[in-house]
Amino acid sequence: MNQLVYIASPLSGDVAHNLDFARQACRYAIAQGVTPFAPHLLYPQMLNDNDPAERQLGLEMGNQMLELCDALWLCGDRVSPGMEGERKLAEELGIPVCRISTQEILSVSFSPTEGMGMAMG
Repeated sequence: MNQLVYIASPLSGDVAHNLDFARQACRYAIAQGVTPFAPHLLYPQMLNDNDPAERQLGLEMGNQMLELCDALWLCGDRVSPGMEGERKLAEELGIPVCRISTQEILSVSFSPTEGMGMAMG
C-alpha cells in the first residue's frame, strides 16, 4: 500500500484559485505514487469556513486525520498560518514534512481523469 500524504496549501484569499491549486497538488501527489488527503478540499463542502465554530471543527478534524498520515506536504510558495499549525503538529508527532514548490507541482503533467471516474456500487 502506498503512503498516505496530507496535502496542505493556502485556502484563504483567492479561494477559487487556491482550491484549483490544491486539486493540482493532489494530482501531483498521485503522479508521485502516493495517496493524497487534502482536508481543505473536503471539509469546506460540508462546513462553513466563515463560521468560527465550524472552521475550528474543520481544523480539528484535519488535525485528527494528519495523525494518520505518513507525511505532510506543504504545497506552494507561501505557508499560511493554518499550514504553519499543521507543520508544528506534524513535527510534534514525528511525521516527516516536505516543502513542494508551486513550480514543482505545476511541472508535472497529469490528466485530472487518470485513475478517476470509478463506478461506485
